[in-house]
Amino acid sequence: MGKRLNKNKPVTAINESYSRIHAFTIIELMVGVAVLGILTAIAMPSLNQFLVSMRVDNEISQIHRLVLSARNSAVSMGFNVTVCPLNVANTCAANSWNNELSVFIDLDNDNIYEPANNEALLKVKSAVTNNDTLTYAGFSRITFAPTGLLAAALNSTFLYCPQGFDDLGRAVVLSASGRAVQSSDVDNDGIDEDRNGNDITCP
Repeated sequence: MGKRLNKNKPVTAINESYSRIHAFTIIELMVGVAVLGILTAIAMPSLNQFLVSMRVDNEISQIHRLVLSARNSAVSMGFNVTVCPLNVANTCAANSWNNELSVFIDLDNDNIYEPANNEALLKVKSAVTNNDTLTYAGFSRITFAPTGLLAAALNSTFLYCPQGFDDLGRAVVLSASGRAVQSSDVDNDGIDEDRNGNDITCP
């Protein structure tokens, strides 16, 4: 059975007794807000680092897939395939890897995407955001020969550096054979290494 009200006790007195039981005092509220603020201050840096790390991993995966797609297309189609940032004239632009990246068949190997010459655009990756930087060892393009080899026959590295978190930089390393490998934290020190065990360092 429910609790029976005392008919002799005024209703206002009953409401006041319930409010005294369920309400917070101003001191309790201030303490709760202070504790919440401290916990937030402790958690925010870790949360920011986690979100940046996720963004870097996503970008590196996209770059890796883009390169693999370009190499596979060169081998399967039997044509030179180029990866680069194109300018308004559809020419590979130097030092512009932060921009949108394009993969296209480059029949005459002139670093220019020419649809009128039956050159096909195969894939596009969106530009880098959040003021992060993407560099590629000073080159303006990557070209895969029909053999799958890099046309330049040089080892080279995509380096991705997130703004304000240089220790979270990652890389995609290309060998002269055209094979692409993502960097990884081999020694579990929180910093990725390349295939030779050297730390990935952002400038």
